[in-house]
Amino acid sequence: MAEFFLELFSEEIPARMQAAAAAEIERTVAEAIRTHGLECASLSSFVTSRRLGLVVKGLPTAQPDTVEERKGPSVSAPEKALEGFLKSTGMKKEELVVRNNGKGDFYFANIRRQGRPTADLLKETVEAMLASFPWPKSMRWNEHKEHWVRPLHSIVCLFDGAVIPVRFAGVEAGKTTRGHRFLAPAAFEVENFDDYQKKIRDAFVIIDTDERKKIISDAAHALAQSVGCKLLEDAGLLDEVAGLAEYPVPLLGKIDDEFMSVPQEVLITSMRTNQKYFCMTDDNGKMAPYFVVVANMKTGNGGKEIVAGNERVLRARLSDARFFWDEDRKTTLASKADKLASRVFHAKLGSVADKVSRIRALLPEILKYVPGANAADADADRAALLCKADLSTGMVGEFPELQGIMGRYYARFDGENDAVAEAIAEHYSPLGPKDRCPSAPVSVALALADKIDTLVGFWLIDLKPTGSKDPFALRRAALGVIRLILENKIRLPLTDIFQISRTTYGESIRCAVQEAMTASEKRESVVEPTVLTNWTARQMGSLAEFIAERLKVLMKDRGVRHDHIAAVYDLTRKADEPFDLVRMLLRVEALTAFLATDDGADLLTAYRRAANILRIESAKDKRSYDEKADETLLSSDEERVLFDALGKVVINSSKKIASDDFEGAMAALAALRAPVDAFFEKVQVNCDDERLRANRLRLLSMIADAMGGAADFSVIEG
Repeated sequence: MAEFFLELFSEEIPARMQAAAAAEIERTVAEAIRTHGLECASLSSFVTSRRLGLVVKGLPTAQPDTVEERKGPSVSAPEKALEGFLKSTGMKKEELVVRNNGKGDFYFANIRRQGRPTADLLKETVEAMLASFPWPKSMRWNEHKEHWVRPLHSIVCLFDGAVIPVRFAGVEAGKTTRGHRFLAPAAFEVENFDDYQKKIRDAFVIIDTDERKKIISDAAHALAQSVGCKLLEDAGLLDEVAGLAEYPVPLLGKIDDEFMSVPQEVLITSMRTNQKYFCMTDDNGKMAPYFVVVANMKTGNGGKEIVAGNERVLRARLSDARFFWDEDRKTTLASKADKLASRVFHAKLGSVADKVSRIRALLPEILKYVPGANAADADADRAALLCKADLSTGMVGEFPELQGIMGRYYARFDGENDAVAEAIAEHYSPLGPKDRCPSAPVSVALALADKIDTLVGFWLIDLKPTGSKDPFALRRAALGVIRLILENKIRLPLTDIFQISRTTYGESIRCAVQEAMTASEKRESVVEPTVLTNWTARQMGSLAEFIAERLKVLMKDRGVRHDHIAAVYDLTRKADEPFDLVRMLLRVEALTAFLATDDGADLLTAYRRAANILRIESAKDKRSYDEKADETLLSSDEERVLFDALGKVVINSSKKIASDDFEGAMAALAALRAPVDAFFEKVQVNCDDERLRANRLRLLSMIADAMGGAADFSVIEG
């Protein structure tokens, strides 16, 4: 068994591309090994800012020999058929075997193929991989036509200690590589991966990403403790910085006191985005005047010059941030809202000022349903007026990720009350599944209005997400709407709100909507207004379906079965009930709890049995049995008991559902278990008497109808 080792040494690989590149090289080689019928003991990749590598241990030196048996013509077939078979196999007649396969005597060829050397297979694999490697962005250099993420300097490609002569972009593989750019730039040769590991570490390169991350994290925490502070944890920044330094050396720096009056979100964002610095806080969570910079260099003076240089650069960066902070406060946030008319939200949906107007119009309708809110709340309207105003500030222009946050600071500086300021900051939330969801009434209502306006607008112009593409983050907006409703228990009739939101667009969107229609619909809509109305109604129905699908995704992550959600959603849609997510979830929870009981499981089985019999017999008879059973034709006690039980269950469950007592509705269904079991045990549905048979099929239909009032049991999987 032999070892395969590959190192691709280049200029700096962007940190954001490194993990995917390591995974890709691992996937490609592993797939090639399987395809060629080889096996290995282990396979792993590594990546740093300047090198991408792979080591495979326990590879055979050649493919195993194979024998392929190929069936030929019958021994009684014409001579030309045999000649064709011999030509295709490259064998002679005397090398064939005659065997009876149960259908007569046939010629068989046993074709032996010698396995190819593994080194040859690896050469083909590596060269093909290099030529088609899926970098998000790549480049050409010098006269080379090949692409790579950055100019490639050398390739180490060894199998069992020997060089595989791979060529790419003018570089031929060998045994030579280099260490750290500054600390050990001299070239050196390696014999295998173990030799490489020792020499590359001596050359001040740590190839293990997790080890680099641990070095950075441990040292950064220790530096924070040395000044009585806590490190502000930032997993994303840790990943990025670990990809920037091959030999990470964390160092402690100081922030000038004059900048500490700037909002800490600004300081953190500027330091993280521009300088890749880790920040610190005191015991109360307040920003501390220190930072950690990770150098890719070991110096004799403990990094003092590096720290001093970074402090100078940071001083310039924070001076810019302080300038924006001071300039933005010279005019009120309200005055900046006027500039939103010149800022495009979307070419077909108007300006940001148009969006704000729509949000203000929709907000009172949403406030009616938000617990603790007032539909005529002046704070809500004021927050809606100002919610996008910080987009016109210099600070948000420089740091877009601070939108909303800076609006809160400027609103408070202008004397706006806390409800308004907090709503401005929180109306973008939640941004993701782990983001905190607003709970203050004004914040919740504003966040809902903003997201619903966005969803309705893009559905009206038919720019919905497709497959993996979602350029306008509409899935995130939909999940935000769902979380806001569920976590704040808002009984919001979504389909009604969608229609109201649609009216806030007025006639300004008519042309854009017509463009989204089919050619025939577009022509008809010019003379027939109902065509446009029907089209927009279908789009709003499509949006409701989209929300339901997002709800399934969210609930699946929380351990709720998607078919239980579908069972309730499909029922409410058929019954034309309001699209109330809170009510739906209560029904789903009751359904899930019911099906977990013996009564529920047995009734589901009975429902399926009844539905299957009805489907088969209805298809055979070419008729429906949806009518109520004739009580005078009930010939057995089991039929009569079931008929009476069904009548009571329908009444009881309907009352419970009407009062949102879904657990009670399921408990009412449980009363059917005994009479249904007795019916199937004692009564023959397909009896000889055609009148009794038809009546019993109607009784089965009544079972399905009675249970169907609580959920659509037909969509529940096994």
